[in-house]
This record gives sequence, C-alpha cells and structure tokens, in this order.
Amino acid sequence: MKFGPVLLSLSLAVAGSSIAPAQDASTANSTPVLTITVEYLKPYKNGMAHDKTESAFVAAYSKAKYPAYYVGMDALSGKSRALYMTRYASFAEWEKTTKMLAENAELANAIENASIADGELLSDLHSEVFTLDTDLSYHSHTDLQDHHVYQITVFQVRLGHHKEWNEVVKMVKDAHDKMGDKAHWGMYEIAYGGPDGTYIAVSGDPSASVIDEAIAGSKKFVEAIGGPEGMAKLDELYGQAVESAHSELFAVNPRQSYVSDEWIQHDPDFWKPKAQEAETKPAEKAAAPVSGSR
Repeated sequence: MKFGPVLLSLSLAVAGSSIAPAQDASTANSTPVLTITVEYLKPYKNGMAHDKTESAFVAAYSKAKYPAYYVGMDALSGKSRALYMTRYASFAEWEKTTKMLAENAELANAIENASIADGELLSDLHSEVFTLDTDLSYHSHTDLQDHHVYQITVFQVRLGHHKEWNEVVKMVKDAHDKMGDKAHWGMYEIAYGGPDGTYIAVSGDPSASVIDEAIAGSKKFVEAIGGPEGMAKLDELYGQAVESAHSELFAVNPRQSYVSDEWIQHDPDFWKPKAQEAETKPAEKAAAPVSGSR
C-alpha cells in the first residue's frame, strides 16, 4: 500500500459532523448517527446562485428554532456538489426532530418552496446514514465550530474481511500513539443508503495546512509502523481488507450552514458573514417561505 492520500486522510480525520456541542455526547443506550446529503449541481450552478437558494433553508430553520443543525460545504475535488452533514445522538432523536418538522406547517411549507427553488440548480441528490464506530475512531475532537476544511475518505471493506480491517486501523492508531502527533479521526459505518462494508473517515480542521503537516510527517509514520517490514505488513492487510478507497476535500460554506447561536458567537466573522446578513434580511421582511432539512 502506498503512503498516499487515503492513509493520510485516515491519520488526519476527526469525529466531525454538523451537530452543536450540546449534542455531541452519546449515551450508553444510543448510537451517534451521522446523515450526509449530497447535492450534485448542474454545470455553473454553484457559487452565489446556490448560496441564495440555500440561505432560504437557513433562514427558515432559524426562524423556527429547529434543533437539528447542519454544516454545508462545497467540494474542492471531484464533481461539482455540495454536502450537508447532520449528527444526532440516536435514531430516536432523529425521529423526534423529523416529527417536529412534520408538525410545523409553516416550516414544512417553507421547506417545500425552498426545495423547489433549490432543485432547479441540481442534477441529482443522494442521502446516506452512518453510525459512529468508537473502536475505530481515534482522539475525537469537540471543537467542531473551528473546522473550516473537511476531508472525507471512503473505504469499501471486503465482505468477510472485517477482521483484517480492524487490524489495519489498530496498526495505524498504534503508530500514531508512538509518534505522539495530532492525529484524530471519527470512523463511521454505513447503515442506510450505500453498500454494506462502507466506512468513512471524516476529518475537520481549521486549515488545510494539516495536510502539509501530514505529508511532512510521513517518514516518521513509516518508522513508527515498524519501518519497511511494518509497512509491508500493513500493505498486505490493507489489500486483504479494502476493495477500494478514495478521498475528497471540502470547504465549509457558512452561507449554506445552519449552526447554533453558540457557534456563531464563537466566530461571527466566519459563521455570519456580512454578505449573508444582507441577503437574509429582505427575505425575512417579505416573509418568503424558506428552509430545508438536512
């Protein structure tokens, strides 16, 4: 296995999602749930045009004080698309917020109207549901409000080879323990919407400079894993466990994110840019139907 973007993304990831800090704690009887909605945009329909339609969703959610927050981001690699992540403490919590949406006629109407406008810009839409695997995660962070850049690495694990997959992740975690570096990630397993055996390592950081740091530390990782012999073992296990993998890079778009007041107060210059305030006020005055659930 080459020491390339796939392994780098695994070693850099963070237990990231769009939830507010108050929602980050899980209980002994629940499993944290991460929903990801991907909007594929028609050519040249991104940028300000998409910001405008998405700001309608944000305005409506804010007006209704809807409790499920999400982070929106634009793809910096691959097809032109936007991605929205929402995390829930459990499936029961997800169901509860969905019922709140259904019971709020004004909000439901706003979502429908905003969705129609937004749909004119889209070529496709896809949603997946994941659950957090704490055993495969490493040094999870809670400073999600500071994350401006995300990496997502998708691993398709061969059916019947989860033992080897677990060993691969353990080797990587042990190597980072020896290095004592800043590595941290959240590993999620597919629950609905994709092939069995799909895992994603989700990473969030304040700056893309962490990618440079990881590349610079690649030699130390090889030493920590056990040199060429250790890398050969990791390569063999990785080949047995993983059928395919790819990594994508995203930039958080505050104009398309619905986040808590605490996040906004923490960094108002980022989460509430002046341009967004100017765009939102006319819509509020006109009482235009807006918003959408991610």
